[in-house]
Amino acid sequence: MEALLVSYGVEWANLLVRWLHLITGIAWIGASFYFVWLDNSIRPPKPGSDLEKKGVSGELWAVHGGGFYNPQKYLVAPAELPEELHWFKWEAYATWITGIAMLFIVYYFNASAMMVDKSVANLSGIEAVGVGIGTLVVGWIVYDLLCRSPLGKKEGLLGLVMFVFIVAVAYMLTHLLSGRAAYIHVGAMIGTIMVGNVLMVIIPGQRKLVEAMKEGKSPDPIHGRRGKQRSVHNNYFTLPILFIMISNHYAMTYTHPYSWLVLAAIMAAGVLIRHFFNLRHKGKVSVGYPIAGVILLLAVAVAIAPRPAAPIASAAAATAPGADGAAPAAAAAAPDFAKIQAIITQRCASCHSDKPTQAGFATAPAGMMLQTPELIHQHAAKVFQRAVQTKDMPLANMTQMTDEERAEVAAWFQAGAK
Repeated sequence: MEALLVSYGVEWANLLVRWLHLITGIAWIGASFYFVWLDNSIRPPKPGSDLEKKGVSGELWAVHGGGFYNPQKYLVAPAELPEELHWFKWEAYATWITGIAMLFIVYYFNASAMMVDKSVANLSGIEAVGVGIGTLVVGWIVYDLLCRSPLGKKEGLLGLVMFVFIVAVAYMLTHLLSGRAAYIHVGAMIGTIMVGNVLMVIIPGQRKLVEAMKEGKSPDPIHGRRGKQRSVHNNYFTLPILFIMISNHYAMTYTHPYSWLVLAAIMAAGVLIRHFFNLRHKGKVSVGYPIAGVILLLAVAVAIAPRPAAPIASAAAATAPGADGAAPAAAAAAPDFAKIQAIITQRCASCHSDKPTQAGFATAPAGMMLQTPELIHQHAAKVFQRAVQTKDMPLANMTQMTDEERAEVAAWFQAGAK
């Protein structure tokens, strides 16, 4: 009973922290989208106008539910510091903090099941956690050094180098961790880079601008330029990281033999689509970017699609000799359902039941229960997909489902799941 209550408590913590992560993430990304749009959409004031004389580099008029708005951007800073100044930082901090909390709740507290895949690398749970945390630290250090190097002045080349670096990290992680953990840690690394930009560059630069004005000095425009560069980088990171946040629901991506390449293509598509909107805000419509992004996504969908295969014989039929003493080459009759039910009960129902017995689970994952014949038939297609096609279930193969058992399930399903 105590273990069940602990699992139930962890599940509630998962729910609440995930909800908060989503809320704060929406606030942060929404602010990022808005300010990049604003920066790209403002137009310079008329030469000799009062706006130009007081140092305004651009403005725009907008209408929304509350009425008309007239945001203005100063070239460096206004002549006088306003009494009330709004800062945008807690959205970023709260998103990262809740994201790290999610890593601990979902992955680090159960690393042997959620992060370790012995068919990929023979790591312990602690070693897997070390790989995950190390990735976050190294990712920020490499990115920050690249931005501060001479390469930081060449945005196009910097972007290409960073993309190659992120793909290299994805390749490394998919050869060390389980597919789900590898993907989520690529996302966590990108998220750490994004919040590092806010914490280490954008906000400190803004504080220096404010301090200079308080001291009656002319603010150094370098801080504004650096902040804008990192802000734009964060904007391009958003679509890739949003995909990674939902990727754990789509085993077809992270279980593929070339999952790192699948992730690279999807991230590239996100960057291309984001670039289209950033250009569009400046009045430039370049449809080639979203078209290229959609083509990339379609290419991934085609490349990882399940391939039609000959019916898989049951393990017993595949090895039993025929009338002439030779093993059959084609599929035989499907195994008896009682045998399939025994396999699913032993390998799957410890988690997928109304009262899970597997430690760490208070309710059936995704609400899918398999403790009765009716429920097994109802979810036959999903069982086949996850246990046979993607093989990401049972989770980390905790119940040690064998290849022979997977073949039995496949033969049963391909014969009509009767």
